[in-house]
Amino acid sequence: MDIFTVLSGVVASAFLAGGVLALAGLGETISQRSGVFNLGIEGFMAIGGITAIATVLATGSLFAAVLAAAASGAAMGLFFAATIILWRVNQVVSGLAFAFLGTGLAAWIGTAYAGKPAEVSFEKFPIPGLSDIPFLGNALFNHPLPVYVTFFILPFVLNYVLFHTRFGLSILAVGENPNAADATGISVVPLRMACVVFGCTMAALSGAYLTLVFVPSWSEGITAGRGWIAIAMVIFAAYRPIRVTVSAFMFGLIVAVGFSAQTWGWNVPSAFLSALPYLVTLAFMVFPVWVKITGYRNARPEGLGVPFFSDTR
Repeated sequence: MDIFTVLSGVVASAFLAGGVLALAGLGETISQRSGVFNLGIEGFMAIGGITAIATVLATGSLFAAVLAAAASGAAMGLFFAATIILWRVNQVVSGLAFAFLGTGLAAWIGTAYAGKPAEVSFEKFPIPGLSDIPFLGNALFNHPLPVYVTFFILPFVLNYVLFHTRFGLSILAVGENPNAADATGISVVPLRMACVVFGCTMAALSGAYLTLVFVPSWSEGITAGRGWIAIAMVIFAAYRPIRVTVSAFMFGLIVAVGFSAQTWGWNVPSAFLSALPYLVTLAFMVFPVWVKITGYRNARPEGLGVPFFSDTR
């Protein structure tokens, strides 16, 4: 096997592995841009993952599984949004509570599904003509359909909506200064709730991607801390959708290299390879501050984590 075939396989695996983080990170980006810090991603991912695998085993329909996962994330996200926006419970405490609630509930439900492979899953969908291009064909154009949507459609759509539409500018305004946005006539509470529900739905779809695309089965702890990596990734990417997706690919590349290293028989402890994505997460968080990259230190929305009180107008 020549080196180009090997590298093409590694890049293809990076896209596949990075899709989990990209979906969760894109949803978290919109949530944080609206001023809400969601630490519960891990729980929403777990709920989405178990809902997807349970649905596909019951119905045999991928469409029903994805729809059910999205609905579970939206329903749980609506409760989370009400907790932190309407009732103004501390965002950090609430996020942690939902992270533990989601993972615990998914583990309990998932007992009956542990080790059962999905009867159907998303298969590779090679793009005619493009998938035959040497090296690039397998690396970029020979993936399951969700990979194309995650990397080549969603980030650009969200980037356009966020920075080039009135609706997106309203989200940015609410995230920077909710009181000033309210004074200009923007409905802060409904907008923030919509963004939070969207973020939670995307996290649940990330879990569905995990159990229907990346690892078509369910096991307790399958999310393996990916929700926390997604949060760190959003901060590293300066809260921009396209940068978030690029960062997700980079993390996926690290995972792919780890898998390949074991296949190639590198004399590297498997525990180190498993810990490598988390070590890189810490490095990514420190690096922008260390080199003082312009745009990173000032990218955080001013209203992030600050509750909105409509009577303070």
